[in-house]
Amino acid sequence: MSNRAAASAARSYAASNASRLLPALGVGVVWLFLLVFLVYPLLRILYDAFSDEAGRVTLANFAEFARDPYYLRSLGNSLVLGLGTVAATSVVGFAVAFLLVRYDFVGRNLFGYLTLIPIISPPLVGVLGFTFIMGRAGTVNVLLEDWFGLARPVNFVYGLHGVLLVETLHLFPMITLNVVDALAKIDPALEEAAESVGARGFTKLVRITLPLTTPGYVAGALLVFIWTFSDFATPLVLGVHDLLASQAYLNIVQFVDRRLFRMGLVISALMVALAVLFLVAARRYVAIKDYSSLSYSKVARRRLSPLGQAGAVAFLSCLMLLSFIPYLGVVLASVGKGWSLTPFPVRYTFAYFERVIVETPKYIVNSFLYSGLAVVLCIAIGVPIAWMLARTRLPGRDTLDGLNTLILAIPGTAIGIAYIRAFHFDLPLVGRALTSLWIILPLVLAIRRLPYTVRGSYSSLLLVHRSMEEAAASVGARGFRSFADVTLPLIWRGVLVGALFSFMTSLQEASAVLFLSLGGWETITVGIFSFYIAGSANEAAALGVILIIVAAISVAVINRVAGARMGGMFG
Repeated sequence: MSNRAAASAARSYAASNASRLLPALGVGVVWLFLLVFLVYPLLRILYDAFSDEAGRVTLANFAEFARDPYYLRSLGNSLVLGLGTVAATSVVGFAVAFLLVRYDFVGRNLFGYLTLIPIISPPLVGVLGFTFIMGRAGTVNVLLEDWFGLARPVNFVYGLHGVLLVETLHLFPMITLNVVDALAKIDPALEEAAESVGARGFTKLVRITLPLTTPGYVAGALLVFIWTFSDFATPLVLGVHDLLASQAYLNIVQFVDRRLFRMGLVISALMVALAVLFLVAARRYVAIKDYSSLSYSKVARRRLSPLGQAGAVAFLSCLMLLSFIPYLGVVLASVGKGWSLTPFPVRYTFAYFERVIVETPKYIVNSFLYSGLAVVLCIAIGVPIAWMLARTRLPGRDTLDGLNTLILAIPGTAIGIAYIRAFHFDLPLVGRALTSLWIILPLVLAIRRLPYTVRGSYSSLLLVHRSMEEAAASVGARGFRSFADVTLPLIWRGVLVGALFSFMTSLQEASAVLFLSLGGWETITVGIFSFYIAGSANEAAALGVILIIVAAISVAVINRVAGARMGGMFG
């Protein structure tokens, strides 16, 4: 009997040790992953920027950057473009959000869904569509020439103004999605109180309503700025080279001139530093104000007058029409032949789809493989991070939250260049550098899209009351068993939504993977860029259509599963 009791005690002791050891091991794995694949690459690129060829710390690289008028102009253009896009998307995004939340009109639900559409395809696909429809030899210019005898084509898209147009129409849903939730939760009593002292109409909107949306708006505006600031593919397609992201890409990929390569590293480090600076400034600005007046009371929508309804529908219809121009252009180019100096293709064919699906399937296969593996990593690392943030008081919890937020702010261009510098050495036992192994692509995609899985899981965990887990613990279900049997069945929707959004955005990633893809590893976005640069715009369009279809299906599933908007993924 005593031997049996001793064995039982030993098993109980071993189980107790395992229950303490496994969570500690999980926390260690999470931190190791972030340190190796996020912190180390960023520190390496900062070290490269502040050192010379001999490895000595120096400020000479930044001094050289400051003395070069072209780089300074690129910096100024990037800041102007980023701020201009934020301003334009803010006006459009706020207007759309305000109409959808505060007013009832014909087609409101349809427009609410269509608002999501522009963001489901990367800017690279959008800019291709704009060149087909609004380029110098595009549909609009051909029609103007035919109808009005226009001698010279109108430059709608080539130049900085074209980049601003493309980015605005692509990114305004980020503002809308982040502002909609805040607008819907503003306590109506606050606006009623403002009206009682004479603040009506525009005055009430500016002094009461809009300031209360600041937390959501700042999150959306920061993402819009960083996204625009780091996008190099769109400017290059539109012939704009004097931007920081474009210069970083061009300087790094040439691999011939060591000075240009070094300046590419300096520009990348500068982009990281500016992103961190903007993130810290945005968080501090939100932190110094009190938004506790936000409530969860439902704001009643007002029915617009017939004239007001006509105005709202006309505004949203024009906006959607402009936003859907890229889709029309890409779809026509993917099936059209003989589309040269004619408004529309002369004849139609599926040969381009056959080429990218049957003859060169690597783009699609690689994209699904890498994005799928990235999602597995996102779930394996992101769900534990969400658990630590929602359920524990572990040391370093705030740092973990900060790192997860920082990922959203770091430009993809900088991450791609950082991985080239950080992992270009032979690994022990393998004898090859990580940059020469295809696994680096799922790793960089996992880091880039980790926050979406974390946010989806975290928001679901907040809705699960601790008493359910405590009840499970009271009958012996502790640790992983409690999580698997009780918590996971209650949060699976949030995990799935975050994972689907990570998958969709991984398929769209261009900035980072363009630096790391070698022959045979190309993804859909790399294929689009490569085909277009090589003059095969139709094949690029076919890949773009495939990307749009997959993204549209993902959004439909997300809406179906979540039963709500995706704003929480961004905010």
